[in-house]
Amino acid sequence: MSGLLAAMRQLVQLDVGIRDVVDVLLVTIVFYLVLLAVRGTRAVSLLWGIVVLTASYLVAQALDLITLATVLREVLFYLPFVVIVLFQHEIRRILAAVGRSRVLRFLSSLSPRQVLVNEIVLACETLVARRHGALIVIERGEGLRTYADTGIPLDAQLSYDLLVNIFVPGTPLHDGAALVQGNRIVAAGCFLPLSTRADLSSEYGSRHRAALGIAEETDAVAVVVSEERGALAVAENGQLHSGLDSRALRYMLMELLVLGQPGGR
Repeated sequence: MSGLLAAMRQLVQLDVGIRDVVDVLLVTIVFYLVLLAVRGTRAVSLLWGIVVLTASYLVAQALDLITLATVLREVLFYLPFVVIVLFQHEIRRILAAVGRSRVLRFLSSLSPRQVLVNEIVLACETLVARRHGALIVIERGEGLRTYADTGIPLDAQLSYDLLVNIFVPGTPLHDGAALVQGNRIVAAGCFLPLSTRADLSSEYGSRHRAALGIAEETDAVAVVVSEERGALAVAENGQLHSGLDSRALRYMLMELLVLGQPGGR
């Protein structure tokens, strides 16, 4: 009894700092993610087996059962290799589930605009290579609900594959604009106001005039892929920046959407 009281007094006198608290929290999060990932899989039975073997080994050591403790120690030593070989598929599923966890999704969503820019640039590269025309409008401060109502509602996660498929020639959504709000495509096949500027070169078609029109009326950023010339252009702040390559497009979108540097509207 006196030994227990002495142990409790030592525990109370422990110097616990912020680093220790953070350490415990991180370990707790790791265990939570692992348990969340293995829930409902065969790995649950495996974990219980490991717990039983470990407890048996500790009991054997405490009771000084030398033979049993030696056997269990050897089993526990080789157990990780056996687990890796026998449960390759489950381990892949667990790692994938951990990667999709809410905590990691939150951490990865700290810069959604960067993901947005990457997906748009990759899609534009493919559309240019295929000579498919496209018009992508990204909402900033001013809402585009009025223009979204003119198209077909999608409310889908923006992705490279979806953008490329929207602008396949001959499809109902091909000729309109895709409107992006946050990291989602809210609508496609949308009609935009055409710019009436007389100084706009005649080489630019309706897509460029629509991009310039929405950039004149709102603070949105419009990306145009020319079907005839396979060229890239960006309209913002009432200006049309043409003759861009994928690197220049990425740089401009990063400035406008990630760094938040409007063109002085």
